[in-house]
Amino acid sequence: MNILLRRFLTITLLSVFLASPVAALQNGAEVQRDKLLSYLLRQQLTTNHYQPKEVNDQLSNDAFALYLKQLDVQKRFLLKSDVARLQTFASRMDDEINQGVMELPAVSAAIQKERVRQVRDIVRRQLAKDFDFSRREQFETDPEKLAYADNLPQLAERWRLILKFQVLNRYLSLEEDEAIAADKPAKKITAAERQRTAREKVLKNLDSFFSRMLEEREQDYYDRYFNAVAQAYDPHTNYLPPMQKEDFDIGMSGSLEGIGATLREDAGYIKVVSIIPGSPAARQGQLQAEDVILKVAEKEGEGVDITDTRIRDAVRLIRGKKGTEVRLTVKKPSGLSMVVPIVRDVVQIEETFAKSTILPDTGGNRKFGYLYVPSFYRDFKSAGDGGTGRNVTDDITAELRKLKAAKIDGLVLDLRDNGGGALTDAVATAGLFIKNGPVVQVRASDGRTQVLEDDDNAIEYAGPMVVLVNQFSASASEILAGALQDYGRALVLGGAHTHGKGTVQAVIDLDRTIPFRNMEQYKPLGALKLTTQKFYRVSGESTQYRGVVPDIVLPDRLGHLKTGEKDLDYSLPWDKVESTDFVNWTGLNGTDLPLIRSRSQQRVTASDKFREIAADAEKARSKNEQTMQSVNIADLRQERAEAKKMAEQAGMNLHALMEGGGEPQAAKTESPEEKRLAWEKKIHEDPYAGEAAAVLADILSGQYVIQPKGKSATVGQTKAMHN
Repeated sequence: MNILLRRFLTITLLSVFLASPVAALQNGAEVQRDKLLSYLLRQQLTTNHYQPKEVNDQLSNDAFALYLKQLDVQKRFLLKSDVARLQTFASRMDDEINQGVMELPAVSAAIQKERVRQVRDIVRRQLAKDFDFSRREQFETDPEKLAYADNLPQLAERWRLILKFQVLNRYLSLEEDEAIAADKPAKKITAAERQRTAREKVLKNLDSFFSRMLEEREQDYYDRYFNAVAQAYDPHTNYLPPMQKEDFDIGMSGSLEGIGATLREDAGYIKVVSIIPGSPAARQGQLQAEDVILKVAEKEGEGVDITDTRIRDAVRLIRGKKGTEVRLTVKKPSGLSMVVPIVRDVVQIEETFAKSTILPDTGGNRKFGYLYVPSFYRDFKSAGDGGTGRNVTDDITAELRKLKAAKIDGLVLDLRDNGGGALTDAVATAGLFIKNGPVVQVRASDGRTQVLEDDDNAIEYAGPMVVLVNQFSASASEILAGALQDYGRALVLGGAHTHGKGTVQAVIDLDRTIPFRNMEQYKPLGALKLTTQKFYRVSGESTQYRGVVPDIVLPDRLGHLKTGEKDLDYSLPWDKVESTDFVNWTGLNGTDLPLIRSRSQQRVTASDKFREIAADAEKARSKNEQTMQSVNIADLRQERAEAKKMAEQAGMNLHALMEGGGEPQAAKTESPEEKRLAWEKKIHEDPYAGEAAAVLADILSGQYVIQPKGKSATVGQTKAMHN
């Protein structure tokens, strides 16, 4: 399309609402702004997305499904009649976006606010009287298995059971607190008084929750609408409203200043995606990936329920002044609930860097190096300002030289929980272990593919290697693991697969895409985070969706969780492109892969630690499948007793368990040397690191052959690679 025609079409498309700034304001500035936004988003999504889709009925239905989830994913507010009314928009969202006239946000806002007011009244009436905790009742906790309520009485009954569960949990927590303080003189509290206190606390919490919902502006519903359209393209494409754009690191990306965690909204809950190395949360040690945050409280304050809360509101509650304590009530993947106290602080940079130690060889006198890489960090700002700019490649090089000086016989490269980082460092790090050659292919939406290569013939470490991964290894760490696996340079060990994020996003400032000056009045418009590229391994296989499948699969305590890219709505599919021309690594001596795999399986089967991990995984899987929750006091007491027993076996602080139970204790302050010794002890006791060392011993014991994916190296090339 030539430039003149494109300009003509742009003017034609926008003329419907750009007669003049005055006319726009007369029709309502917000209405005109949203028309402009719908045009800009459609333009960017249909022309710049890696896998553009037509704005048609299929996209409309996908976007509507996402929008409805955002409205009431727990099915605690909307009635079937409400959903039926909204459903009329399911195939109309594409028309609304194309025409710039959107009705769904306003209609849904009016419906939901009315239902919130009605539910608030229902809750107040039900919490005004006692519950019978002795009755054997239960309710469904999985919204996927629930239908929307037929009418208000049915909705009231759903809330009655939810409230009974919340009050009962509070009641038992108060009971446990009294037992802990039994040696202190105090007035004896009756069961009736305890329940009244529990009901008052639940009511206060929910009143605050309903107030937050009712305070939402109609514009918030439009923002949600635009985001649903964007996410119908893929889960990493998002519309970022101005507030989230301005504070992107603590907005939709979920990076929380103050505690150091990455969050996302998931089925009405705020879920932890990852913990930033060196952060207060990492130092405290109890908050982990896949934990669901149920409540947020200051040290001396009452917890605020954040179920069905938007991530930006959760962020506001969690952030705070350095040195203050926030208490998060979290639900673990095992079903265990506990209070996690975290003192807000800055990230301790030294703890985010790569570090190494020596692993003992329990079966002989060899020494194996262990190298932990938390992320592919790079200080671009310092480098851009003329400074050296600390980066992970240099740090890994330094650690490898320490390990070589210690005369290690093999290396364990640990990429577990490594969420990625600078692509340049993933490529450069791969180059430390191969002579030269391609590392990753990056393909754009127009089909053009760029091959990123290691062009340095130097090899920093040429001995046998094992790479540890898990389902939280993502992006750049998957590129490195995949490259080392494709070259036959290392064996990969870990869970069933890595995360599977093989896409690249760009953030487009929508203020910069405004076509005419007389639209400046509608700023700020926010931003669009857009998927623009896709990663492919040197073998041609994508890391997207499937991730990297380890050569040796080990039991995974969290393996039952649906945490990968393939579990996200509308994620881009796995595919394959042409393989690059690369030379397979052929210089290792050891036994063949089937035999190594067999020996590993025998050790894992005989290992008490791995048997415990497998048993815990099976218990958690079974518990996750049991979605009916009892609200009988005897059943709940038993559940809490079992949870505490599990926690005690895991060495958790019992006083921090369960909602409000006891006084949580913050992590103690340690010297750098104490931290180092504690870290080394943890690694030496880690069954995965131990099994990696055992696999290295097997590699050194005989002929080691991997089926090559690239060309075989000549004798001369092999010699050069190892010199």
